[in-house]
Amino acid sequence: MKRIAIGIAAVATVLAVAACNANPEQSNSSGGNTAASTKGGTLTILSSGTEMNFDPATSQSLAITSNGLVNRRLTAWQNGPGQPSKVVSDLATDTGTPSDGGKTWTYKLKQGLKFDDGTPITSAAIKYGVERSFAPELSGGLGYHKGLLIGGDSYKGPYSGKELDSIETPDDQTIVFKLKVPYGDWPWIVSMPAFAPVEKSKDTKPAEYGKDPAASGPYKVDSYQQGVQMTLVRNPQWKASTDTARTGGPDKIIFKLGQDDTVAAQALIGDNGDAKTSFGADFVPAAQLAQAQNNPQVKDRLVTSQPGAVNFVAMNTQRGALKDVKVRQALQYAIDRKAFIAASGGAISGSPATTLITPGIEGRQEYDLYPAGDSGNIAKAKQLLKEAGHASDLSFTLVTSNTSMSTSQAQAVEQGLERAGVKIKIQSLDSNAVSEKVTGSKGDYDMYLGSWQPDFPSPNANIQPLFDSSQIGGGGYNTSRYDNPAVDKAIQQATGEVDQAKAQQDWAAIDKQIMQDAPVIPISYAKNSFLRGSDVQNFFIGSFPAYPNYLKVTLKQQ
Repeated sequence: MKRIAIGIAAVATVLAVAACNANPEQSNSSGGNTAASTKGGTLTILSSGTEMNFDPATSQSLAITSNGLVNRRLTAWQNGPGQPSKVVSDLATDTGTPSDGGKTWTYKLKQGLKFDDGTPITSAAIKYGVERSFAPELSGGLGYHKGLLIGGDSYKGPYSGKELDSIETPDDQTIVFKLKVPYGDWPWIVSMPAFAPVEKSKDTKPAEYGKDPAASGPYKVDSYQQGVQMTLVRNPQWKASTDTARTGGPDKIIFKLGQDDTVAAQALIGDNGDAKTSFGADFVPAAQLAQAQNNPQVKDRLVTSQPGAVNFVAMNTQRGALKDVKVRQALQYAIDRKAFIAASGGAISGSPATTLITPGIEGRQEYDLYPAGDSGNIAKAKQLLKEAGHASDLSFTLVTSNTSMSTSQAQAVEQGLERAGVKIKIQSLDSNAVSEKVTGSKGDYDMYLGSWQPDFPSPNANIQPLFDSSQIGGGGYNTSRYDNPAVDKAIQQATGEVDQAKAQQDWAAIDKQIMQDAPVIPISYAKNSFLRGSDVQNFFIGSFPAYPNYLKVTLKQQ
């Protein structure tokens, strides 16, 4: 889902479902409901999206969402109600064996793995799947691996007959990755869609592969009507004994596409007919959210995440008065987080943010370098601006998406900063124009209102994409255009740390180091709410990511 900012890892329509354990059914606001695992029934997922594509090379799907129903990867994510995601083995026997100081990673495949047509899943199929992600014809997928694998900068995919030599397959069960630099989070990288196996003989029309891929997960595509419906049925070759990340509960899963989010939410509130075995892929709209909260019979079917993605104002550190760290620090005190959260839908929509690493990620440390209370400290802001020589002459343009929610949030930012005498002009653009403006090379903007959901649960995914100087322009997400050689060096060191406990300490220190320079104003950690029908069980959200895990969803059996 694309962020308001740019680049979230799933799809603006996030398809969500569940996970299960052996406990009796229970319900809570962040955990949803859990129950003993059952098999059978047809699950319906209501989505405002009009297209579906299960091509792993082009997917930005989180490991716990739709793509994972059809495509397994070398590793997977495991979480529970209110629990962080852990990286676990999936097609591989473990999460990887590092050597050469973290520059080489080796995996062994489990025995007996097959595609839905009975063809064995081999290391060559995984190598081919990764190689496809480099092909220009198949752009848009998550690409962390592309800059890490040796030769990845110049490789153009397998369709010209060339292989990527830094991926070795010494036998059918072994695959070895050779990296340019040590990378301690590689086990998370191989949980991404591109590391799903692809049956080469079925890849005769690459642009159409995602409509009917070779399935390695518990489901395969049965039929697809663009804009109408995608239907998944059981993959007879999938073995639950080899898969700890998926339950394979329903017999069939139907994605109903092109659904109006308000209409879908209203149907789920009504809970009649097929709505009982359905859930909404989209966030619950504000009006229906209030309605659900005020109805005891519906409230139990509303699942709200813990604080997740960070909403922030990026300040262009290479532009005008914003080059001055004291000006940026002053604006940290002027922001009105309370008003922003109110404009976002109230307390159920988020909580105040002061750090860069998002809640639910191990290693995160809570701190506040600019204590101002939820409504800000205007006297302190004015004092710092005066010290910087800008008592009353500052004026900035704030770039934001042209959705109604983004506009309301931008207005809350505007009124907060203007209390300190800083004039703000809101520039609302469509999502493509926003992306081009703030990730392009020109840098012709002052401020940008964005949001960031990490692509995998490591501080690395919070920090490196947003603050490494290599990510300025060229489509990179360093929208504050922050360039600090000392921070770049620290990021490189933390990225290469294989000892995860040490790496987490390093990332927490980098978080504070960056905030001392104040390139962005963290405002809130967003909460997401979803509705389920009364017969949908094991529908919960872990502490990361802030979306339901639906690889283990089940339905009540009569």
